[in-house]
Amino acid sequence: MAHVTSITLPGGRQIGQGQPCFIVAEVGNNHQGDMTQARRMVEEAAKAGVQAVKFQKRHTASLLTRAGREAPYTGPNSFGPTYGAHRDALELSAAQMAELKVLAESLGLVFFASAWDEVSLDEMLGLGMEVIKICSADVVNLPLVRKVAASGLPVIMSTGMSSLEDVDTAVAAIRERHNDIILLHCNSSYPCLEEQIGLPVMDTLRERYGVPVGYSGHERGLAPSVAAVALGACMVERHFTLDKTQIGTDHKASLEPAELAQLVRMIREVEACMVLKGKRVFPEEQAAAKKLRKCIVFARDLPAGHVLTEADLTTRSPLDGISPVHWDEVLGAALLRSVKLEEPLQWEYLAVAERQAGAASLSK
Repeated sequence: MAHVTSITLPGGRQIGQGQPCFIVAEVGNNHQGDMTQARRMVEEAAKAGVQAVKFQKRHTASLLTRAGREAPYTGPNSFGPTYGAHRDALELSAAQMAELKVLAESLGLVFFASAWDEVSLDEMLGLGMEVIKICSADVVNLPLVRKVAASGLPVIMSTGMSSLEDVDTAVAAIRERHNDIILLHCNSSYPCLEEQIGLPVMDTLRERYGVPVGYSGHERGLAPSVAAVALGACMVERHFTLDKTQIGTDHKASLEPAELAQLVRMIREVEACMVLKGKRVFPEEQAAAKKLRKCIVFARDLPAGHVLTEADLTTRSPLDGISPVHWDEVLGAALLRSVKLEEPLQWEYLAVAERQAGAASLSK
């Protein structure tokens, strides 16, 4: 199996190794079924600096049995008396999704969605999206996974609530058609406890499947998502809301606009910190070393011809003479001139010429 380090979307954008982290604002159904709010969410996500917005699409009759649709749903997060009515109240039409796609792309964002059933998949494919998402709930829905793969679009698949064997089956089904896959490590608890996040699982997915791996986070804070980037996540997806106090189960694990913007800034800072691979000393550090590092100075006044011992020397800042790294080299050398207390030691003060020649280039 050949390892794939990045994928290219039909529009030319690359996601994977060597590319900036692809940051996705997961709108989901946090628009509350309100098109005005949905538009504003796209606009706020763009202002925050993300690269994509993601929505969810469901066709209630294709998603739920009659019993599931008619089940009472009257809790504090309900938008209708039954679960079917609740789900319908949160849905946007395909035409509305098309409008949001136009808006997102006008703002430089990639627009995509997870389709939770075959009717929704057909509708979303009809929009001409560049990539399609398989949600964690459908990793084991082999007929839908196969239909997604048959579209030929690159696939992003979350792996929450899934065993490795579940992921094996889904990945194999997609690979029957193509290998343009991004896997997202995910825990589907809302919100997810930090001790259950398991960021090192990204390495397991990367090694097992040989594809780009990202992170879909449901934690309350920002640190795990930022850490995921330091651990090589090519993509970070976080739920997004305008107001965490709104009705709905996803809002409490979502980021408000200011938090999303902060996450983007922190991710870019981390990426900058990961560019340098080798240890080196920068000019700014050299200036600091001149001020803060010490040199060898005399511990007392000494005459010419004196042979130096440890009692004659100490160290002080700034670095205006021989570095203490050469301490052992100067012991036992004779002075060519008299010196004063705290005067920095220089190679030309010493009688042993070969020491001076051998170490002068290293003195500062």
